[in-house]
Amino acid sequence: MNNRKLLSAVAALLISTTMLQAKDYIITEYGAANDTTKLSTEAIQHAIDDCSKAGGGRVVVPTGNYKTGTIILKSHVELYLEHGATLFGSTQLKDYKRLKPNYLSLRTQTETIQLIYAAEADDIAITGSGTIDGRGKGFAKLSWNDEGITRPHLLRFIDCRDVTVEGITLRNSGCWMQHYLACDRVKIHGIKIFNRNNYNNDALDLDGCHDVVVSDIIADSDDDGITLKSTSPRMCENINITNCVVSSHCNAIKLGTETNGGFRNINIHGMVVKPSADQSSQYFGKKRGICGIALEIVDGGTLENVNVSDITITGTESPIFVRLANRARGYYEGQVIDSIGKLRDVSLSNIRITDAGSYGCSITGLPGHPVENITLDNILLSHEGGGKNCPVPTDEKEKEYPEATMWGPFPAKGFFVHHARNIKFNNVEIRTTSPDERPDYVKADVE
Repeated sequence: MNNRKLLSAVAALLISTTMLQAKDYIITEYGAANDTTKLSTEAIQHAIDDCSKAGGGRVVVPTGNYKTGTIILKSHVELYLEHGATLFGSTQLKDYKRLKPNYLSLRTQTETIQLIYAAEADDIAITGSGTIDGRGKGFAKLSWNDEGITRPHLLRFIDCRDVTVEGITLRNSGCWMQHYLACDRVKIHGIKIFNRNNYNNDALDLDGCHDVVVSDIIADSDDDGITLKSTSPRMCENINITNCVVSSHCNAIKLGTETNGGFRNINIHGMVVKPSADQSSQYFGKKRGICGIALEIVDGGTLENVNVSDITITGTESPIFVRLANRARGYYEGQVIDSIGKLRDVSLSNIRITDAGSYGCSITGLPGHPVENITLDNILLSHEGGGKNCPVPTDEKEKEYPEATMWGPFPAKGFFVHHARNIKFNNVEIRTTSPDERPDYVKADVE
């Protein structure tokens, strides 16, 4: 046997050995019931624990309907949902474990609840073509900051590495649908998200994560859609988001609001933003959405090297919102943030906006703290018009929650630029369907 044939034989043996070792753990063999009147949490967790202890493999959810409380995903485990399989979250708080992770930015927080949870795990996945339905409408909003306290997240992964979520459908969380905090090497591909059944119903939250690819997802959420956050000193960085369709009553694509660590090397392209086809409920925001692209630094931190391109936006009241401010909210009680962040080196290109509200768009910093080096190229902004001349806002609102509509309609029907340096507009067209008294651009304190 020559060397090439020998190497091929060895490779085939290694592959077959690996396949033999990667055992399937089927939850019905552990006692899970295809019956939503019965709780299958213990059976599912037992299968996950056995799979992880054996070195890894697949925990299979067969076709059928299963009810569960909190389950904890472990290292080297793939939770696989067959076609026609649905995991339903229990609507009873007693079925959810209260967990307090060790991660830095959460140590001072209270215990939280979630349907599927992982912390400090390696090589974990949720795949298949089935559905996870949190039945979040069953959890009443009891206080302003009760998300994760009395209303569970659907997925929450903290300080994990090599995470894959692919192919599945996620529906009806009690609050945020997915929270990935301080995770490395994350792949989210080909999933469908519907989250319009309660308050704080974000679709996807990447928080201080590194090396992330998000692609080919369809997301429809009441609150923010695809959202990057930084609720610790850890930056969100090296992230590529592409080929997604996003609907939101709030901000479809957002970097913020929490920005302690900031954002670096973010590439977002090939996206469609549109109003939801289902307007039967609304908890936050505006019917056609508040904003299409929101880039914010308000709690310290730095936003830099961000590229947003090839975006189509239909609707939203104020489609583009770039904001540097000084809310200075920390990630733990008593934290002092004593410096204003930086927002710089951003490219917005090949963006077509139609059927927008008449607010206009904005790029704003603070006196002595300008946003810097923003290029806008090949952009069409078409909206309903009808605006009246109005003055430049005198209230900086530097401590307020950042929102694209926070000042009301801007003094420009196109772009209001305030406290900024080196802002470039190339091939930008402003159209209105009704006459509008405002100029296309208003620039104040701009270099």
